[in-house]
Amino acid sequence: MKWSALLIAAALSPSLAAAQSARDVLGPAGVVPLTEPQPPARIIVDPPLAEPLSRGAVFIQYRAENLRIVPVFGPNALTVTPRIGHIHVSVDGAPWHWADASGEPLILVGLPAGKHSVEIILANANHQPLDQATVDFIVPAKSASSAAGNHHQ
Repeated sequence: MKWSALLIAAALSPSLAAAQSARDVLGPAGVVPLTEPQPPARIIVDPPLAEPLSRGAVFIQYRAENLRIVPVFGPNALTVTPRIGHIHVSVDGAPWHWADASGEPLILVGLPAGKHSVEIILANANHQPLDQATVDFIVPAKSASSAAGNHHQ
């Protein structure tokens, strides 16, 4: 089958016609200022990935809606459209948190076995909270055989 026939078939496919546009998924293009009000920023957080968690490593994927995660801070950045910001992360209700502007999954290692809670706050460029989510999970206890397998001589 030629490429042109594949493209025509794809264009006529009803399942593809219902697909979301890039704007629907990514939000407005970041190359021009917005002329309409922005919808509220939201944070969507997945539970930790199961396989790394079974080894005591916590990988938490997240994404922001209606806000781009970038390392730009300060009051002047509040006027940028589309909206920009970062996340604040707190573990187990600690009185301190850290800021992250990478947009990459959170990776936590070294937590003791047991129940834990991670709060992820979506913040604007001036550190004001916009939305938040909490993820609760259990770090499993290491078995004697896995602990012995991790010992290096």
